[in-house]
Order: sequence, then C-alpha cells, then structure tokens
Amino acid sequence: MTSRELTGLLPLAQGDSAQPFLRKANDWIWRLSFGAIGWPWLLRSLHGGSKADKRALMNALGLAPDSLPHLGSWKADTGFLRHIVMNIARLRPAVTVELGAGASTLVAAKAMALHGGGSLISFDQHAGFVEGTRNWLKDNGLSVDIRHAPLEAEVDGWPGRWYSVDRLPERIDLIIIDGPPWSIHPLVRGAADSLFRRLAPGGVILLDDAARPGERLVARRWRKRWPDIDFSLLHDGTKGTLVGVKRAVGVPPAPANDRGTPTRHMVRAAGIAALIATGWIGHGVLGEFPQPARAADTRFIDEAAASHRTGLLRQAMVSQVESTHLDSGEIARSTGLRLPTLPAGWKVRDVQLYPTEGTSAVALSLTTPQGESVTLLTGRAETPAEGKPLVTKRENENIAYWEEGDQALALTGTISPSRALELAALLARKPQES
Repeated sequence: MTSRELTGLLPLAQGDSAQPFLRKANDWIWRLSFGAIGWPWLLRSLHGGSKADKRALMNALGLAPDSLPHLGSWKADTGFLRHIVMNIARLRPAVTVELGAGASTLVAAKAMALHGGGSLISFDQHAGFVEGTRNWLKDNGLSVDIRHAPLEAEVDGWPGRWYSVDRLPERIDLIIIDGPPWSIHPLVRGAADSLFRRLAPGGVILLDDAARPGERLVARRWRKRWPDIDFSLLHDGTKGTLVGVKRAVGVPPAPANDRGTPTRHMVRAAGIAALIATGWIGHGVLGEFPQPARAADTRFIDEAAASHRTGLLRQAMVSQVESTHLDSGEIARSTGLRLPTLPAGWKVRDVQLYPTEGTSAVALSLTTPQGESVTLLTGRAETPAEGKPLVTKRENENIAYWEEGDQALALTGTISPSRALELAALLARKPQES
C-alpha cells in the first residue's frame, strides 16, 4: 500500500445480517439523519492534506515519499498523522493501542521505533486487511502486533457494534481511534471509552474525524463521563482531531447514559432527525461548523504551512537536532536568497533548507518577544502577492505573504490575521545585507 497504488474511496463493506430488525432500523435512522447533514464533512474528508504536508511528514520520519497510500476519504489525513507523531515523540509511550489500522499504523510504528520503541497493538475488523497491513509494515522494516477484531462486541451505553478486543495490557499510554467507520453508526466510536480506565496518568487519546456531527456528540458525552480527561478539538487537519489528556488525579467516570431498549433508541434517533430538519443542529448546537474547503491559493502557501508544521514537529522530536546558527551571507551565496533582517528580540529556533517543487527554500523557525512561534519561508515560488503583505489561511494557521523582487516570503503561525500582518510588516522593511 503506497501512493503508487489506489485504495477505495469507501471503507471495506461490513455485513450486518446478524443484527435484530429493530436494531438495524434504529441504526439506519441514525445513519440517514447524520448523512443528511454530514455531506460537507464527507466532501471535506476527500482531501487528505497537501502534498507538501505529506512530504514533510515522510521526511521527518525517514520514510520514502511514496510510503503512504493516497490519503483522504476513510483514511487518516496528514493533520491526524502529525498529531500521532508529535504525541509519540513527547510521550515516548510504552504501550500504544490503535483502533482501526491503515496509514496511521505505519506512521505510529515508525515514530515509536524512533522514540524509544514500545509496543503498538492495532485492531481492525477485516481479516484480509489485517494480513495485508502486516505484510506492508514488514516491507517497511516494521513489526506491529496487529490483530483481527470483528465488530461483534457490544459496549454498555453505546450503540452499534464494537471491536472484539482481547489481551489488553492494564496500562495504556496512547489510544489512537481511527475506526470503526461512521456507517456502522454515527456514534460508534464512543465505545472506545471502554479502554479509558486503562489510560495512564498523562496518557493521551487521539480521535480522528472529530469535526463530524457524530463525533462531536461523542466528545460531549465523553467530557461529562470522564471528568479527569481534558478534551480539546483541534482543526489543524481536514477532518479535525479530538485530543484527550488524562490528569494525574483520577476522577471516577459518570454512569453511561445511553441505556434502553431498541425501541427507545429508535424514538431518540427519530427525534434527532426531526431536530435536524428544523435546523437545530444547523444553528450551532453541535458547535461551530467547519467552513467549506477553499481551493488552494498557491503552491508556495502550502509549502509555507507545511514548513511551519515540520518545524514544530522537529522541535518535539528528541532525535532531530535543531540548528540555531543563522548565517545569512552563506545562505545568500549558496542559494541566492536574501533573508530579511530579524527585528530586535526575535530568537532563531531552527534554520533549515526546505525542499520545494523544483528548487530549495529557507525555513526559519522563530520566536517573537511575545513568545509566539512562527516560521518564515523564503523562496522563489511565484505567488499572486505584492510588496505589501497579504494574508490567507491554511487550517489552523494564518499566513502573511509578500514578494521582494524575485523572492517570495511567507510568515506562518497560529496567530490572528492582524497579528500575522503586523509581524510580516516588520520583516518586509529591508533585506539582510549579505
């Protein structure tokens, strides 16, 4: 499974002939109800991240550029994969449990190999896919305890069917939730909290597709049921990631709140469908809806966002040595790129030549006097900009970009648009003497 091969747009089919009629009817009502409002998220999920982001991720892990399959749709996007790497680099987990195998398995296994080893236990419901993934990992020099876990279990308080997991360790440091697919039931991933009792203090939960309506309802229930876990929704990917961090002092979980007969579930599902029809969810009860995905402005802007995320990733990785020495003269002589003069009080965190399409750029990871982490990318990529900085957005970052002669520059950070323009204006005054 590499980018030389195609994978299906939809997840593998899952038979459900063994379900009772009332349960099947109830699940279908939920699916149809959430499918009616979920199409913006489904369309958005077709984009698995920019080529620049994917290339930067592969470079950071030391994997071949085509190691991963085409991302998007039911597969993890680069934003979720990046969170996996950053948390493994920070936690150095002894035990990671993954629900739903695939691209995330390769990335997690490689990151764990780079950061202290540890064991990765991965579950998936499709026996053939488990075997194929095991061979794919072996081709990349990785070994993972990947197990076939049919969707046959039931978890008290949650609808749908859950993985038949077994032989789990008592203590888990990282839980990666990338399955089952929502087509089983929009709330099916909520049953992952059957593992939360095993989560070690300081341990982390990562839930993919967290911006979807079903996962937002799951997150709301988790927040109530697990008060000792702090959950936050991050939008730095195409589909959103829910991150949960367990506090050191445990608090007993609240009772599950989804008990009842199949008939009661059908009534509840029908009620939600009616609320959807009257605009209840559309008026923000689930929280802020994601904005429609915009067409990419320029390749250079994508490279700028990717260079910023790569810089943050390098800073989180012990094995990646940062270079804080900035020699603008040498850079100008070697690349022909003239770097701006840094304002007083700005600190250089890292200096890297950054590969872009057809040429090289220079990425500076910087910290402002106010403690803001930003990245300045200088290259020869063409942009529709002008001498005065303009601003655009990529996921969670605002990017101010401008041109100086034959050079393009972009300043990226998780800051407001006005702040990005303000900082860029300081850099756009005059170039560094070489």
